[in-house]
Amino acid sequence: MNTYEYVAVLTSIIIGLSITQLLYGLAQIVQHPGRESVYWTHIIWVAYMFFTVVWWWGWQIALSSVEVWSLGLYLYVTCYAVILYFICALLFPGDMGDYDGYRDYFLSMRQWFFGLLAAAYVLDLGDTLLKGSDYFRGLGISYPLIVIVVLMGCAIAAFTRNEQFQRGFAIVALGTQVYQAVAYNATIG
Repeated sequence: MNTYEYVAVLTSIIIGLSITQLLYGLAQIVQHPGRESVYWTHIIWVAYMFFTVVWWWGWQIALSSVEVWSLGLYLYVTCYAVILYFICALLFPGDMGDYDGYRDYFLSMRQWFFGLLAAAYVLDLGDTLLKGSDYFRGLGISYPLIVIVVLMGCAIAAFTRNEQFQRGFAIVALGTQVYQAVAYNATIG
């Protein structure tokens, strides 16, 4: 195995745990529909994160072209996967006893959630640059524009309880992920 393959195995495990966290949380909602009240904005973010971690894993194939892996690069990619896991873990806590449903929980944890989401987007800029300038340019102007819009949205969402904004931002964020997956499909790998 080369260095990239070792890194890919570790990050795949972390991403697998992220997906497990999301699927387990959704299964709990299905298995116990009356236990906690569902908050549709929260469910949109769950879909967003599922889509994000699945596509993140696919987009990491482009790192196979990196010829020299330093400890810093190894830690960078690993930390990126860990942040994605923490975002997923924040969506489904182990105990909801202190909260009155997912709405109350999500709105009370919004600064953590959107702070980590913003950090993930900043890391994504670096991750994209690591894949090479041709790769970055190949994404076109839409990529940096999406990053700017999402970072601004995270800054606002972290500090507002306005549910219309929260729901609208969740829909926009999910839409940008779907757009990127479709538009950049040719650049995966």
